[in-house]
Amino acid sequence: MKIVMLSKALVSGAYQKKLEALARLPAVQLTVLVPPAWHEPGVGTIWLERRFTTGYQMEVLPIALNGRHHLHFYPTLGRVLRRIRPNIFHIDEESFNLATFLALRAGRAIGARCCFFNWANNERIYPPPFGWFEQYAFRHAAHAIAGNHEAAHILRQHGYRGPLTVLPQFGVDPDLFAPAPATPTRDGLTVGYVGRLVAAKGVLNLVEAVARLPDTVRLLLVGDGNLRPQIEQRVQELDITARVTVRPAVPSTDVPAVLQQLDVLVLPSRTMPNWKEQFGRVLIEAMSCGVPVVGSSSGEIPNVIGDAGLVFPEGNTDALYNGLALLMQQPALRHALAQRGRARVLTHYTQAALAGAYYEVYQQMYHQP
Repeated sequence: MKIVMLSKALVSGAYQKKLEALARLPAVQLTVLVPPAWHEPGVGTIWLERRFTTGYQMEVLPIALNGRHHLHFYPTLGRVLRRIRPNIFHIDEESFNLATFLALRAGRAIGARCCFFNWANNERIYPPPFGWFEQYAFRHAAHAIAGNHEAAHILRQHGYRGPLTVLPQFGVDPDLFAPAPATPTRDGLTVGYVGRLVAAKGVLNLVEAVARLPDTVRLLLVGDGNLRPQIEQRVQELDITARVTVRPAVPSTDVPAVLQQLDVLVLPSRTMPNWKEQFGRVLIEAMSCGVPVVGSSSGEIPNVIGDAGLVFPEGNTDALYNGLALLMQQPALRHALAQRGRARVLTHYTQAALAGAYYEVYQQMYHQP
């Protein structure tokens, strides 16, 4: 079974473990097509990391309109597909994107069975031409994959009637994202956030909550984004500069070392008019590292956390403060949540488990009449 996957997300090295696991499964010949980099709006350029590339082929394609989520595309894709001639073509893009429309046309031209991947979990009617792209995808895709349950519901609402599976895009490698070898000896509590420093992530709520906690509570923020100057200004206004550290984003495979420094990981995302949290990958990374998690109620966060962490109403600084204060006061609760989180990841969110689930989808596509 020849599989080609087209994905800008796979420039990130930590995500590539799933590919190695998939390539080890029976009769799989896997080729992954990636751009040389992806320009993430408001964050910066994410360059291709070749970290886990055993067992499959990785090819770099030129990308046009890099950084335009809905308008980028790959000019040489058709030629590459004609050379490889896959049975299965996994387009790791939303149904309404230009990249998906053009990739579907190229895949259909060689007789490949195609699937797309949707994260979008906010109700929205797409104007032309994006609505046309979406309906084209619905007519011609052999399968759809939704990254969360709300995205699956919206696909059905918008008229998709084909086979549909709910699966996260990527899991974690529990050997890479592992608990620290020994519990660090340190005073107080280190609360952390790892991700984009943008308004939708609610980081200012976290800063406000930590400012109300005792001086023994420190805050570590790791990431880049256009909200950083505002965050640093607010830290100064609250007179907590000595307790807050802001670091630039780190390569994906360095994230475990950051998480292992934390006592609590917080994802305080806030729903925006055109976005809400679609999964919250850093949650499962922290849980895999044995770090208790606190997340807002935005989007898919409560479903990801389950009973393995605390959930507070999004945008509610008082509730976030109360949750952090509870964890500060109850080490036994932190330990219990850490144990539950690790167990939840091992059951549901490892790269190997997800590779097996995707393999089942590809098998269904391959054997479709």
